[in-house]
Amino acid sequence: MNHSNEITIYGRLGRDPELLYTKKQEALCTFSVAEKIEGQERPNWHNIVVWGKEAEHWAANLKKGVSVFVRGRKKEWSFTNDKGVKKQYQEVKGDAIGFTGL
Repeated sequence: MNHSNEITIYGRLGRDPELLYTKKQEALCTFSVAEKIEGQERPNWHNIVVWGKEAEHWAANLKKGVSVFVRGRKKEWSFTNDKGVKKQYQEVKGDAIGFTGL
């Protein structure tokens, strides 16, 4: 099952970004953002993925704890792992990222 929809997130990085390269040498940056929702005790966590030159830029300029906004498309899917357990996963493909004054 695959769903996509637009989302804008305001929050803080939960970890330093990780920069990886695919076999075709495409840059991929991943990081998590904690979004505080009024009335909720715990934040909502979002896994963010950025590709290409933007991936290299943000990997070099973001750090854990920094306030950001991320605009992109949320993707959700499920799969069954090799132990037969069904897993669900969500990520946001970051199309626009910037610093905020949170």
